[in-house]
Amino acid sequence: MTTSTSTKKLAGKVAVITGGNSGMGLATARRFVAEGAYVFITGRREKELDAAVREIGSNVTGVQGDVANLADLDRLYETVKKQKGRIDVLFANAGVGEWVGIDSVTEEHFDKIMGVNVKGTLFTVQKALPLLTKGGSIIMTGSIAGSKGFQNFSVYNASKAAIRSFARSLTSDLKGRNIRVNVLSPGPIDTPILGPVPKETIAAIVSSVPMGRIGESDEIAKVAVFLASDDSSYVSGIELFVDGGLAQV
Repeated sequence: MTTSTSTKKLAGKVAVITGGNSGMGLATARRFVAEGAYVFITGRREKELDAAVREIGSNVTGVQGDVANLADLDRLYETVKKQKGRIDVLFANAGVGEWVGIDSVTEEHFDKIMGVNVKGTLFTVQKALPLLTKGGSIIMTGSIAGSKGFQNFSVYNASKAAIRSFARSLTSDLKGRNIRVNVLSPGPIDTPILGPVPKETIAAIVSSVPMGRIGESDEIAKVAVFLASDDSSYVSGIELFVDGGLAQV
């Protein structure tokens, strides 16, 4: 994944990626660095985060933390401020999911999913604003689940619908600063988040994908580069599905 200096789409940009220690976040961090960006990545698990930093190799800083913990977010942005002084691209990617039937939803389950996916995403964006440059790009990870009614996934589905709503509101809120806000919504992607999901459930979902296969993390990363770069300079407020057509037909 090499790109000549003259054609690097994110040359000189400073990016922050939450949940950048694995899966789609890690793949995106690799892509961003290859395209010329300096990247700050976060993750809750220190060991996994350190491994991700070693894998990326250069132009990367890892900051351990949980996006649902506002003190951790403050520490993240203090680190960014000290090292680089600004943010050009924010990828609010961290998220969690659990398959729980409606009869089994507990307050703990609700608070966990909403705490990371909704509260965490909102404050990841809000607390970044003092550092975000005019003309910057905010990308939030949604999901086809925000548009579908997946069984036994009601709280997660609702949390991702909230992300879509945030993008609309934030596009209006930040238009005066020329900051673009978009949602990148994956379909079924081969990432660690699928680990606990029953194989028959995954098979059923994949069988419904018009392209007939599960997606790869790097396919998300390539779309994130588009939304982060000037290639999408007139794109704001959208939800861009990367789902093999699953939510579209």
